[in-house]
Amino acid sequence: MFPTSTSPASRQLVCNIRHARARTIASAIGPAVASVSRHHVSHSTSMVGRINGVGRTYATRLIHSSTNRPKPTDHLTINNASSLPATGESQSSEMPKTPAPSPLAVLPLTNVLRSWMTTTVSSSPFLLPPSLAVMSVLAHTTNPVLNPDRNPLLRAFLKKTFYAQFCAGENPAEVRQTIDSLKQIGFSGVILGYAREVVLSDSETKDLASCAAEGGAAAEECIRTEINPWAEGTMETVRLASPGDFVALKFTGAGRQALYSLSKQLPPSEALGSAIDGICNLAAERGVRLLFDAEQNALQPGIDDWTLDYMRRYNKSNAVVYGTYQAYLKSTPATLSKHLAIAASEGFTLGVKLVRGAYLGADPRHLICDTKADTDGQYDGIAEALLRKTWSGPLQPPTPQSGSAEKEMTDFPDVSVVLATHNRESVLKGKALLDSGVAKLGYEQVAFAQLQGMADEVSCELVAGPHETPKEMEMAAEKESAKDSEKGSEMVNKPQVYKYLVWGSTGECMKYLLRRAYENRDAVQRTRSGREAMGREVRRRVKGLFGVTS
Repeated sequence: MFPTSTSPASRQLVCNIRHARARTIASAIGPAVASVSRHHVSHSTSMVGRINGVGRTYATRLIHSSTNRPKPTDHLTINNASSLPATGESQSSEMPKTPAPSPLAVLPLTNVLRSWMTTTVSSSPFLLPPSLAVMSVLAHTTNPVLNPDRNPLLRAFLKKTFYAQFCAGENPAEVRQTIDSLKQIGFSGVILGYAREVVLSDSETKDLASCAAEGGAAAEECIRTEINPWAEGTMETVRLASPGDFVALKFTGAGRQALYSLSKQLPPSEALGSAIDGICNLAAERGVRLLFDAEQNALQPGIDDWTLDYMRRYNKSNAVVYGTYQAYLKSTPATLSKHLAIAASEGFTLGVKLVRGAYLGADPRHLICDTKADTDGQYDGIAEALLRKTWSGPLQPPTPQSGSAEKEMTDFPDVSVVLATHNRESVLKGKALLDSGVAKLGYEQVAFAQLQGMADEVSCELVAGPHETPKEMEMAAEKESAKDSEKGSEMVNKPQVYKYLVWGSTGECMKYLLRRAYENRDAVQRTRSGREAMGREVRRRVKGLFGVTS
């Protein structure tokens, strides 16, 4: 008890006792307090850095919903998004624990489970070889029992599994349903292809010249059984696509006349040229864009000639026709630079679909980049030069031949670009350039594309963005769907993301499915990453059922 007297001596005694006790307590706990203080300062500094990182990332996200162009330095912020904690957990009791939404949350559960199953098979050294063997038999069989179009049990199994993973549907109603479901998820549209392929025997392949003779019986048969069905299927594909969508077109699907003319680097025959004109006219009328596929190197010079000719005719104001350029070929920078110079001098828009390459097993090895790193560097360098609309990196203006009156090309033409890649690093680099304001092209002139059923984690990351909740994603998708008719006149301020898929009967799609299986085999690391991403999404949803968020 302290003395209760109010005399000055008593008050002085009380003060002395209190001070003594305070000094005793401070000497006992001083080191601990100092340690706690140092930890608090360090933790606070760390939190400031984290909060600033979140702020910078959030600022980047706002670019997508604003018409203001960001500063050139803002492209650096994309790295901050990837450096945040994956779970989005707060590091301070003052911040709410709100886990960052998974981009794959936009996908229906059936899609996630099917993708998980497919990537598990494709990345397994034990399951993939027998699966490839079975699919190869089904793709090339003449036995009606093994033909999915004649065996209802086999058709039912394939259609619910591998067909549903990669294909749009067997008829227009199914195709439209698939396209609508993708747009509801948030994709800008689709790249739609017709799966039917002309299958030639060895004797037919060797006797291509007979089909090229105008008016001959063999030529008439080629027109009736090969060109006409191909043209009708492609025209129907254009009708199924919506304005703003793409249609993929493969010239060799038209059969022997196309093969002969391309191999000899000749113009298309009269019947084939008329068919291609009809397809291009319909696409231009409907606001649908055409992607002319690349093929084996032996045919590519002829394809390039045809593509440029149709660009001259249909790309006067905007790009209707796009050529495909394969970054794994050493010759691609020179080829693309030449085409850019032609477009600049003749005044048309060059449509460029940039891919890494699809014929690694067919093209001569010496024509292909020596390493994957070389291919990656060439792809990213070409993409950056196109987005900046500058002669730089791999793209350099062609040098006039000695003694020529031509001047060195300095102007860069109008371009529209499709960055078709499953490589996440390339996608993020392209997106960073567009977000930064450094690129001269905008989102309305650039599309990102991945195959349906593959690299969904990359596609959904573009669609969802880094800081939207699943509900916000759903609302954004509904808003975009309601504005489809106005897209042509709007300024686009977010990535335009497309999924490539084909349509046709289950049997007609088997060769396409076999190629996808081989592609998954050749990209084991990417397939494994996809499997792991789908596995995490399945676990996240299971935990969500029990209220677990971490």
